[in-house]
Amino acid sequence: MPEPGTLEALISRQIVTAMKAHDAERTGTLRLIKTALMNKAIEKRAAQKQIDAALTQAESEQVLASMIKQRRDSIEQFTNGNRPDLAAKEQAEIVIIEEFLPKALDEAALAKLVSEALAELETSLGHKPTPKDMGPAMKAVQARLQAAAVRADGRVTSEIVKRHLTG
Repeated sequence: MPEPGTLEALISRQIVTAMKAHDAERTGTLRLIKTALMNKAIEKRAAQKQIDAALTQAESEQVLASMIKQRRDSIEQFTNGNRPDLAAKEQAEIVIIEEFLPKALDEAALAKLVSEALAELETSLGHKPTPKDMGPAMKAVQARLQAAAVRADGRVTSEIVKRHLTG
């Protein structure tokens, strides 16, 4: 696992590179990422009452995942509001943010991971998981995703888990 704070250093170096290349869009997005990470670190320091509380890799990834989710919600709103120009800008920001996250699983690989996690859950529960077991099922899938150092869109994951539980 990389040292805490290395993502912030990487982003700072990327900002300098983007500025030198006069890439305003990339520079702006990188600055947004850096600010979000700094805000999360400040929150963490305030909550723990510590002077230096660097973000872990998982915490940094959570911040980036939240940023992507916000942008996806914005894309949906802009598309509904007939503003394809703003939707395209948000999509471009998602591409830049995703560079700093582990690779995302495609739907087929995610479905396979979900089946494995649910089979394991069935063993521990002693019965086939039902839709009532959605919470434990999602926890099992999230644990598998984290162990494999990959990520998946929460909405898609939830839909696949529901399909497996009802099917």
